[in-house]
Amino acid sequence: MALDYKIVYSKRKTLTITVERDRSIVVNAPEGTALEKIHHVVASRKLWLYEKTRHTQKYDPLPHPPGKEWVSGESMPYLGKFYRIEVAGAGDAIQFDQKFIVPCTLTDKSGAFRAWFMKSAKKKILPRVSAHAGNLGVSYKEARIGNGKYRWGSCTPGGHVIFNWRLIKAPMFVIDYVVVHELAHLIEQNHTPRFWNIVRAQIPATEKARAWLLKNGALLEQDL
Repeated sequence: MALDYKIVYSKRKTLTITVERDRSIVVNAPEGTALEKIHHVVASRKLWLYEKTRHTQKYDPLPHPPGKEWVSGESMPYLGKFYRIEVAGAGDAIQFDQKFIVPCTLTDKSGAFRAWFMKSAKKKILPRVSAHAGNLGVSYKEARIGNGKYRWGSCTPGGHVIFNWRLIKAPMFVIDYVVVHELAHLIEQNHTPRFWNIVRAQIPATEKARAWLLKNGALLEQDL
């Protein structure tokens, strides 16, 4: 059986293969790498790739993604808890006070929620990046919040760390795990035993966080 995979070229020095949570295969290769070499490397790891794409930690999207009706009584996840939505009053922005207060006059409530989550992610997650980087003794060029669909976070060879805004819906111990996971790649690029020792030393709740993502990941990936 042939394997389908995407090739991403960059200024990195080594070739790596990852299996995303949607079971897609991505080959990250240095610029100028010959296709023959890439095909050979993929072929040599075919058995491993078959196993990874069928691993229980990978999951399929929800068959019927949940929708949101913007009415009072609905709820929205934030930092691991669900908070009630109250549609009332006028205004141009969502407010939060142990519940989401959504102005009746907002015409694009979905867009307003995404903007609110993005702003909250920058406020809550980015300071955690700085704090954990200090604990690990690593430095990065830039930390930012992005809109990647199938990755909670990423770390580029150039020292840029990017985190999915949807993470703000997860508990803080899960956010801390994802942050440390990406920062640890600045010390150890691959998922070696040394890499996991680094992560677990900083985040004792690593297994708990991974289990939470496995259980809630498909729901967390929804835009709202």
